[in-house]
Amino acid sequence: MNILCIGDICGHIGCDYLRSVLPNYKKQNRIDMVIANGENASDGNGLLPTSAEHIFSSGVDIITGGNHTFRRHELYSMLDENEYIIRPANYPSSANGRGIGYIDLGYATVAVINILGVVYLESLACPFNTADALIGEAREHGSKVIIVDFHAEATSEKRALGFYLDGKISALFGTHTHVPTADAQILPNGTGYITDLGMTGPIQSVLGVAPELAISKLKDKLPVRFKNAESKCSLNGCIFEVDHKSGKTIKACQITI
Repeated sequence: MNILCIGDICGHIGCDYLRSVLPNYKKQNRIDMVIANGENASDGNGLLPTSAEHIFSSGVDIITGGNHTFRRHELYSMLDENEYIIRPANYPSSANGRGIGYIDLGYATVAVINILGVVYLESLACPFNTADALIGEAREHGSKVIIVDFHAEATSEKRALGFYLDGKISALFGTHTHVPTADAQILPNGTGYITDLGMTGPIQSVLGVAPELAISKLKDKLPVRFKNAESKCSLNGCIFEVDHKSGKTIKACQITI
């Protein structure tokens, strides 16, 4: 099976670009399932229900989150009600939503796990222990194919969790930094891996933000209201070809559309 994982969608411009390219790309490349990180999909960051519906209707099967997931209170009830929107599993159990979701493809059930890094981010439950617990849950659910979105700042933390989970899951992809890394690979025990998928949004930007606004914030040290840049877009992601019987990755290919 071919699983397409898409980097952080940035604002309405990223959502519109996703819709313009994803349907045909899925057909041309025989994509069986699509996972996309949507924690920045609404203008000003966070995810609104309207943005989530836009992403689903564009051809995405499951939306993952990150440190901005809870920015928009309008999403809270949707996190509880829609099993195909997941948030980082290592938030306290009192938080809305769930950290694991399942997609039934008929011939296989794919489990998708979302975890937030703790280096330079929130002080949450240990990502390693959280992963172990949810992998056990996925196995009990009957899933041999398990994909992890590790939304984290530090490359070292992403690499470490990748090797820790090597052979336990089908693939781990990193999100959050919005810049694609050139290290799509298969780890020694058959787990597909990439440190960061990148983003879906304006190319001439600073992580999706209009460059002049990012420069002002960094240079002048004063508050700035960020807005997404209005420029040509790209979609960054990675396709993991997975053997659904063994759960191992056969091929990992970073893409830009």
